[in-house]
Amino acid sequence: MDITGKTAIVTGAGSGIGFALSKALIAGGAKGVAMADLNAENLKIKASEIGGLAVPTDVSDEAAVIALVDKAEAEIGPVDLFISNAGISPKPVRDDNEHWDQQFRVHVMGHVFAARAAAPRMAARGGGKLVNVASAAGMLMQMNSAVYTATKHAALGLAEWLAVEWKPKGVSVSVVCPLRVSTPMTDGMPDSGTVRDGVISADDAAGTILEGIADDRFMILTHPTAGMYWAKKAADPERWIDGMSKLKQKISGGD
Repeated sequence: MDITGKTAIVTGAGSGIGFALSKALIAGGAKGVAMADLNAENLKIKASEIGGLAVPTDVSDEAAVIALVDKAEAEIGPVDLFISNAGISPKPVRDDNEHWDQQFRVHVMGHVFAARAAAPRMAARGGGKLVNVASAAGMLMQMNSAVYTATKHAALGLAEWLAVEWKPKGVSVSVVCPLRVSTPMTDGMPDSGTVRDGVISADDAAGTILEGIADDRFMILTHPTAGMYWAKKAADPERWIDGMSKLKQKISGGD
């Protein structure tokens, strides 16, 4: 997709990759960007810095996501691109049932709600694009968090289904699977083996993502090594599990 003159929505836009994407879209010639985030006060500040439209939104609430699309279309124009980027990863890691429910609502249902709200409108107008930001944890794993691993695997599977479902209707789908990106969400997070592959800036990640959008790639990787690991995992799952188990013991000091 050529983003020039396009109307975009970015969730999780108050910081990190979401803010970097919003900034890059506007700099790249987008007609406008509706920036969504749960932190309304910070979002308004960030949107004013770059000329975005601040729309405080809880992506785990379907009615709020529909309202986000309605507001973007009313104030900017028909939505061509929806980047569903919002994510959570608390520190310290939580494993209680409440948080399993919360992460599933954000990491999976947030993408479901985005697709329901935007894809039919795009298809009716002749096309558009959904971009779901998942994680390399959805291809591999996040050794420090079962819930993050499981919900990001679900996000990747959902993106595959959406791509197959909507491609014949003119709506393309991409999924982004970053490794370590320097954002407020990853600051202070313990190393799960990803630091060795390089920690990149949110701006660099956004640049790679926009390149993937321009090329209309389904799988967009911020780190090529993630794809190599994924291939090795698929080729020999037993060896991969054994290797990851040993790496986890090494990182955790045998705990």
